[in-house]
Amino acid sequence: MAAVSLPLARKFGETARRDRWWLTPLLVVAGFGSFIVYATWAALQGQHYWVNGTNYLSPFYSPELWGNSPHAWFGKSPSWWPAWLPYSPAIFILWAPAGFRMTCYYYRGAYYKAFWADPPACSVGEPRKGYIGESNWPLRIQNIHRYFLYVAVLFIFLLAWDALQAFRFADGFGIGVGTLVLCVNVVLLAGYTFGCHSLRHLVGGRKDCLSESPGCKAMHTGCSALNRKHGLWAWMSLFSVMFADVYVRLCSMGIWKDIRLI
Repeated sequence: MAAVSLPLARKFGETARRDRWWLTPLLVVAGFGSFIVYATWAALQGQHYWVNGTNYLSPFYSPELWGNSPHAWFGKSPSWWPAWLPYSPAIFILWAPAGFRMTCYYYRGAYYKAFWADPPACSVGEPRKGYIGESNWPLRIQNIHRYFLYVAVLFIFLLAWDALQAFRFADGFGIGVGTLVLCVNVVLLAGYTFGCHSLRHLVGGRKDCLSESPGCKAMHTGCSALNRKHGLWAWMSLFSVMFADVYVRLCSMGIWKDIRLI
């Protein structure tokens, strides 16, 4: 029997591929990185997150537990907040959607390749020789994604309520461009959340025979339909939530004027 030699491990970036394999990780770094920078900046501002005369509220600040807008649940900023530390209502709630996205199965595959080059692409050499996956710390904490799911679903209903409130103006019912922006954002976030791998498993993945549970089968079928384009939902919802904050912020600052359609 002839001896067979295994190929040597590729050096970092080494590949026989001739296509633009680097384009996808580059776009992920640019897109995801831009969102993280903007979201961090916007969350720390603590102002211009609602529009006077409307019920527009930035999704970065919803639900507003304590704050200066009419949407605050418990009034002004809490008295126990340290005077030396700048206050922003977003600090109390952004950990939930951020945790859900950062531990998402799709995003993990995307940013592992783009930011950590693990590997940068299929058949492309990576900068490390060993591989431990997510079986050890700190990456074992990624398994908390299934628990973030419950909070993320709750946020969908909260943001849906905000979208409904965006139909209420000072003179009664109406529809503005901001109303549509907030409604589209909820639809995209719902498509991303309800197509989650963890939710798909929760509603039907543990069943031995789905046909014996029509309700579970229907939910599993719906989740599966959304899950087929999970990556697309993930990116569309990522930028829709950022654009919703941009729209509310610029309208609040008077840079943009909300157009009343009805």
